[in-house]
Amino acid sequence: MIGDTNDFNSRLTALLPLRWLPEVKTVASALLSGISDGWTWLYGMLGYVGLQTRIETATDTFLDLISQDFLGTTLPRQFGETDANFRARIQRELFRARATRPALVDELTSLTGRAPTVFEPARPADTGAWGQMLAYNATGGWGSLMVPFQVFVTAFRPLGTGLPFVCGWGSNPATYGVGGWNGGAIEYGSLTMVQSQVTDDDINAAIATTIPVAVTAWTRISN
Repeated sequence: MIGDTNDFNSRLTALLPLRWLPEVKTVASALLSGISDGWTWLYGMLGYVGLQTRIETATDTFLDLISQDFLGTTLPRQFGETDANFRARIQRELFRARATRPALVDELTSLTGRAPTVFEPARPADTGAWGQMLAYNATGGWGSLMVPFQVFVTAFRPLGTGLPFVCGWGSNPATYGVGGWNGGAIEYGSLTMVQSQVTDDDINAAIATTIPVAVTAWTRISN
């Protein structure tokens, strides 16, 4: 195979005068193998470095450096996230639309897996109009031109994994005797124990980096 020890060994051997090798074949072979091992490592390193010059092929910590170079601290790698997923998030963040309502909906949907609810008091399509798209306390909402450049956003937390290895109360009678008090399958849980890759801060940051500068987004985050 090109670039492996045998390849470099054969290349180096071909450069030596043939009359040298029959006399000291064992010593020469060991010497050339040592040199070949070094060149094989270097060849592999050059190939690795070449991959890191493009986002499409970069791997491991170089993807983290690329994210910091382009996006600062706004897009860190999530815990346990693979290179493929992290690369896709970086590329989407670099080229995603901003400063529009569809861009806001798309960003939050991509982040949480759940589409947000967006209400603009100054937008008739949201508030409804008398006799059109309006049912008291059912469809539409109170509009006002006194709050321009403001929007009410209800973002939804992702449907996470909950509390792994902990049963819900009464959910599985077969496991009642498996856990110990306050440990294992029957321990008490709290919201701080919920495992999720997306935090409320992530949601707020996504909204802040998507809306136009002059717009105020009143945000509610719900389960």
